[in-house]
Amino acid sequence: MSIVIAIAALGGLTLLLAIMLIVANKKLFVYEDPRIDKVEDMLPHANCGACGYPGCRPFAEALVLKKSLPGKCTVSSDEGRQSIAEFLGVALGAEEKQVARLACAGGTNVAINRAQYVGVQSCQAANLVSGGGKGCFWGCLGHGDCESVCDFDAITMNEYGLPIIDIEKCTACGDCVEVCPKDLFSLQPISHKLWVACKNLEQGEAILEDCQVGCTACGKCAMDAPGELITMKNNLPVINYSENHNTQKPIQRCPTGAIVWLEDSGLIVKGKESRKIIRKGSRIMGNS
Repeated sequence: MSIVIAIAALGGLTLLLAIMLIVANKKLFVYEDPRIDKVEDMLPHANCGACGYPGCRPFAEALVLKKSLPGKCTVSSDEGRQSIAEFLGVALGAEEKQVARLACAGGTNVAINRAQYVGVQSCQAANLVSGGGKGCFWGCLGHGDCESVCDFDAITMNEYGLPIIDIEKCTACGDCVEVCPKDLFSLQPISHKLWVACKNLEQGEAILEDCQVGCTACGKCAMDAPGELITMKNNLPVINYSENHNTQKPIQRCPTGAIVWLEDSGLIVKGKESRKIIRKGSRIMGNS
């Protein structure tokens, strides 16, 4: 008899738990639009964050909920964005592609080191030792931390130890911005072609002993720029991109080529009065 009671009690408990699970499932059920999976499959799966969301899945959810538009995905192709817009029946939207820009041109062919760093080949590690040993305190240390953290192979170090950014591959994820101990990277709209490739804060030609392409704060770019396009701040030209910046006029009289024009092809255009680079190859101060 006791066995029958035990079985009945167990059966009753099982039935009660089953009913509770059914009720809970109905109460806690969250409907997920099946279009989210389809839209996610149509995205590039870069999970780069360029759209403003932490990954492609959250962005797909935002698109289905009409909280964002396909044009926000600057990594996808024109065809890919259009396909999503047509699938969801929404406007395409437009978002200018952003890319990482480097505020330094001081590779080993134009800049010197005043001390030889020996240790972990990392910019962050070298920076802890008196700023890394480079003559220009603000310049790129050239150990390639930015290249290492870029998951999209958009950054490669050239023969002079300077990062080169492939704007076609760059997703504006911001990893290079975070890892650079000299704060040389920033994310910029691709239309920002007028660019100050230097962060030196010293005034005068003394910087040229350390880097031939350093800004001397001569102010010629600011004088030649139309309107309020360029102002001098802390001995560096600052470009006001809210002004009409589609002009190469400010670069023409720059004596060092510290302010340049960046073509989409990757070509760096310097002004006609920029000095020619004399030294080629790396050198440490005091060595031949």
